[in-house]
Amino acid sequence: MSELIDLLTRLVALDSVNPALVPGAAGEVEITQFIAGWARDAGLDVELVEPVAGRPSVVAIARGSGGGRTLMLNAHTDTVGVAGMDAPFDPRIADGRLYGRGAFDMKSGLAAAMLATARARELGLRGDVILTAVSDEEHASIGTASIAERYSADAAIITEPTGLEITVAHKGFTWLEVETHGVAAHGSLPETGVDAIAKMGPVLVGLEALDRALRDAPRHPRLDTGSIHASLIRGGQELSSYPERCHLDIERRTVPGETPETIVRQVQEVLDRATAADPALRASLTLGLVREPYEIAEDAPIVEAVRRHAARALGAEPTITGGFGWMDSALLGAAGIPTVIFGPDGDGAHAVEEWVDLASVDTCTDVLIAVLEEFCG
Repeated sequence: MSELIDLLTRLVALDSVNPALVPGAAGEVEITQFIAGWARDAGLDVELVEPVAGRPSVVAIARGSGGGRTLMLNAHTDTVGVAGMDAPFDPRIADGRLYGRGAFDMKSGLAAAMLATARARELGLRGDVILTAVSDEEHASIGTASIAERYSADAAIITEPTGLEITVAHKGFTWLEVETHGVAAHGSLPETGVDAIAKMGPVLVGLEALDRALRDAPRHPRLDTGSIHASLIRGGQELSSYPERCHLDIERRTVPGETPETIVRQVQEVLDRATAADPALRASLTLGLVREPYEIAEDAPIVEAVRRHAARALGAEPTITGGFGWMDSALLGAAGIPTVIFGPDGDGAHAVEEWVDLASVDTCTDVLIAVLEEFCG
């Protein structure tokens, strides 16, 4: 396990906070350079993909002899911020755990994928193994989106932390913006002003009712139901004036079968009802970022392969689960790559104390190697 601990320690020590989340943060350049150098030293073919300047991903390929299936191992290199953390980039080990920002989410899964890909080169496989260490998963996933346009595979494993459970589905999300429009006026002239913030009130009440209806809808077998909530609100221009505008950012979490068109219609119906009750209410709706939900059949070949080898490694059948947070699997699935999520155990994703269980990372690596040996044979 010493090779694993050394690699993971070096990865966690690299600041790769996503600059889209924390302006001015380090980003993925340094960690991408490290991974690329490590992969070249391991004899892998290395390519860099940089759809946005300063936000690179690295692709490292263990070439097969030909005639076999191609397996992609996907892991993201970016992390969330470190506010409130004590020495986030000074990894420490205690009681079989490694602590530090990104240790759990998801440099441990990245280390497992790196070691498995390097091992693939030594196995004499017929198919290729493609490591994709991608940028920006914590924000808009420009890394995997770009990879999905350039590379194909017969299947993929994303090594997000799953506690050595097999994740076959996850929710998506859609961002929307609502703006209510008022009339700016001096605070002493109520007969001339229209309060855009007050006009947002019925919209918020309507969204709360929509959320209740969504939660009462038929449940997805692994993901429960969709939901909607008001995330951010801002408005007004100064204390002594009637606010001219009020802006609301909304997040709608989705399950398979829900489409952006359906979501826009639902929110527009909220606005229409509010407007019908108050003809002075003027509101506009804008669709923002859409990230689709995802699911894969439990009897898909890649799921079955991971299940068999995880059962061998664990000495028991692994649990099949759904994940509530969004992952890059939806982008790979949309590109025609059947994708399953399987990764180490730990805790503290996005928290001030983050850790990974080192034995679980070792087990994850063993399972990945066994799967790629069978799949790419």
